[in-house]
Amino acid sequence: MQQIIRLFPPGLRERLEKCGVFALGLEEIRVRVNEYLMFRTAEGEMFLRGAHLVKEADASCFCPGPDDMEQMCTFMCKYSLYAYEEEMRQGFLTVEGGHRIGISGQVLAEEGRIRRIYPVSYLNIRIAAEHKGCAESVFPYLYKQNDFYSTLILSAPGVGKTTLLRDVVRLASDGAKGFSGKKVCLVDERSEIAGCIRGVPQNEIGMRTDVLDGCPKAEGMMLMVRSMSPEILAVDEIGGEEDLKALRYALRCGCRAVGTIHSRDLTELRDKPGWRSCLEEKLFSRYVVLNSAVGVRTYHIFDESGRLLR
Repeated sequence: MQQIIRLFPPGLRERLEKCGVFALGLEEIRVRVNEYLMFRTAEGEMFLRGAHLVKEADASCFCPGPDDMEQMCTFMCKYSLYAYEEEMRQGFLTVEGGHRIGISGQVLAEEGRIRRIYPVSYLNIRIAAEHKGCAESVFPYLYKQNDFYSTLILSAPGVGKTTLLRDVVRLASDGAKGFSGKKVCLVDERSEIAGCIRGVPQNEIGMRTDVLDGCPKAEGMMLMVRSMSPEILAVDEIGGEEDLKALRYALRCGCRAVGTIHSRDLTELRDKPGWRSCLEEKLFSRYVVLNSAVGVRTYHIFDESGRLLR
């Protein structure tokens, strides 16, 4: 709670502590200049009126102004916007605790590339949550005779891919019933999974896990295979051709992989550039598809041929 509260202007912090939003399964906070401060919780959208939460916004609800946003950007960047300029240029920051902040606003472009985003007018603060044990019902489908199946976790944004991946990494590293722990190498490009502070994980990711924090995925996967001899390679949000190339290299070196991707189902995955061939090659042996309806998360598990296992 304090990691999030410290991002807000001092005059607002006490109200956030009193309103009780952190006890409602807080998932994200939307901050928009001159618009209502909005909390997305397990109980739906909430707004701040005084030091209380309401489900319907009105003129008495809090709206952050330009000065509030300026202060928040200063706190996010630890009083040095310059030091975090590269991360902000990519549209996000990861802060202490692994919380990820999406950034939007006025773009200054140069030669067709984003040079900086300033002033910032919109923030999406995604709350990191460990939820230890959330993968326990999934994990038995991901191995056989102590051999881990290369696994891809799919869902739309915000459904819980990263949270599930973190717990799979923990179980794969520490071991589970019928599965002895493996050496896991985690490429944590956005510091969301391990939640490292100065390279030291703040989240529980297992005793046999090595972390490469803040490194681009493709380069990080290659580095880990060369230097850390992983049995399982873990990576969040697999992207374009460079990521796939590095992933193929790792798998051909004899290690297994577990990763995530934005996709609602296997049909949508097949239509993504480069993924049709991955499915045909059976690059992954297990696909875990997450869904969410009215705050309840469900999952289906498929094998490499698309056969439903659960």
